[in-house]
Amino acid sequence: MNPSQPTTSFLPFASRFNGQSRATAERKAALLARIAQWQALEERAARASLRSLPAFERRGQLLPRQRIALLLDPGAPWLPLSALAGYGADTDDLDRSVPGGGVLAGIGWVNGVRCMIVANDSGINAGAMQPMGGEKMLRAQEIALENRLPFVFLVESAGANLMRYRVEGFVKGGALFRNLARLSAAGIPIVTIQHGSGTAGGAYMPGLSDIVIMVKGRSRAFLAGPPLLKAATGEIATEEELGGAEMHCQTTGLGEYLAGDDREAIGIARQVVGGLGWASRALPPADPAPPALAADDLLGLFSEDLRQPVDMREVIARLADRSELLEFKPDYGAATICAQARIYGQPVGFITNNGPIDVAGANKATHFIQWMCKLGQPLVYLQNTTGYMVGKDSEQAGMIKHGSKMIQAVTNAARLIPQITIQCGASFGAGNYGMCGRAYAPRFLFAWPNARTAVMGAEQAAQTMRTVAEAGLARKGVAMDDAMRAQLDAQTAQIVQNFERQADAFYTSGQMLDDGLIDPRDTRAVLAQCLAIFADANSRQMHPLQFSLPRM
Repeated sequence: MNPSQPTTSFLPFASRFNGQSRATAERKAALLARIAQWQALEERAARASLRSLPAFERRGQLLPRQRIALLLDPGAPWLPLSALAGYGADTDDLDRSVPGGGVLAGIGWVNGVRCMIVANDSGINAGAMQPMGGEKMLRAQEIALENRLPFVFLVESAGANLMRYRVEGFVKGGALFRNLARLSAAGIPIVTIQHGSGTAGGAYMPGLSDIVIMVKGRSRAFLAGPPLLKAATGEIATEEELGGAEMHCQTTGLGEYLAGDDREAIGIARQVVGGLGWASRALPPADPAPPALAADDLLGLFSEDLRQPVDMREVIARLADRSELLEFKPDYGAATICAQARIYGQPVGFITNNGPIDVAGANKATHFIQWMCKLGQPLVYLQNTTGYMVGKDSEQAGMIKHGSKMIQAVTNAARLIPQITIQCGASFGAGNYGMCGRAYAPRFLFAWPNARTAVMGAEQAAQTMRTVAEAGLARKGVAMDDAMRAQLDAQTAQIVQNFERQADAFYTSGQMLDDGLIDPRDTRAVLAQCLAIFADANSRQMHPLQFSLPRM
């Protein structure tokens, strides 16, 4: 990315948005309330970890969030990932659910190098692994591999929670170790600080790392701790004898560096990362060509009722340099918007929706995707669609085959150019697929707190099932009485409630169906970070190995 290069001036967008209307004020208030709820959930996880501070201080340790803060370059951008992972998965009582999956993850700068950073949140249940925490680690490893990011791992975990043991978690958990081997073989550095315990499978975390830093008196890495060893073999040994930091640095060679405490270990890690020779391209110190239209307007565009229309050009214009864009085929398939623009000087293509995707819109998007692939420019999908158009006319016009062409283009473009998806509003039906949803492996996918995802709207789903039930009774010649009608009413209400609960952005983010929620006002900055990550990846000369770097 080189913002100083000459840029083609696109046309300034003529906004029709009324930022002073009563409706805008109501929409803004509703979205700000959602943002506050989301931030309160993230704060809940931070507070849960902070409760362990006295114990950490007695041991001379730093809390995981303190470790990350010390590791990162001051003032540099930090892109948190999957902060709501596991929300609602640990308990049905959402007021008590602690999001995060027991893992902290994000992309940040370490001694001038942009890195993927993952840390066990050992302030919560001693860092014991949670199912969604495992999924979060896997996603972080996947992002690091695809974007050539050094992987910095801050390890301190009690291991698997044996009170909640599930065999599928054990079997699938092996992918965490497989991915470390893949990262190392691809030439991506893996730097691990063993802040505390790593038992059983957790011991393979340092074992599969390229560089390991251990903390004297705190690091532990063994396949079987003293209790399991005694139960399995009858042998009695201390933790230090089995897997202490000094033993591993002096005897087994598992550790390259021995630190006196967490602070020294983090300082060593910063030196190691600085010695990689992977200095990143810095973002401009200030936005080089900010939009002419205010980002704050993004809060007032969407109604809580996502059936209300939104002109998504208004969104693009608040993300693009100088609010300038070049719309592609503006008079054809008008409900599907395709446009070229720039973000921090980087050319990108936008695809978004002003309604359902019809035959013309699908063909237009397919053409535009291939055009962006030919130009080698990243694509940004701004999801706001109720899906592909249905009805007799649409079916007879070939909606299935034309929609399929769009899905083929989205799928195969991933081999050629980076794709980023932002869920701004509705993401319903096959529109989720055609607009590069999670299953289509965009490099990054973020959601606004007001976004909703479902196979269809809740009311449509409920009415569909009611119609099917009523038709079944009619075929049997059964007359509907009050009791049957009440039963159908109850079924309808249950379907609506179930769909609404699962469509909510907090729920879908908790299920790891995105890479995190973002404030709409931060969308441009997040996109700029993603584009810079892609530029870094393209500039890095990799030195892959036939196998992973083995421990010596």
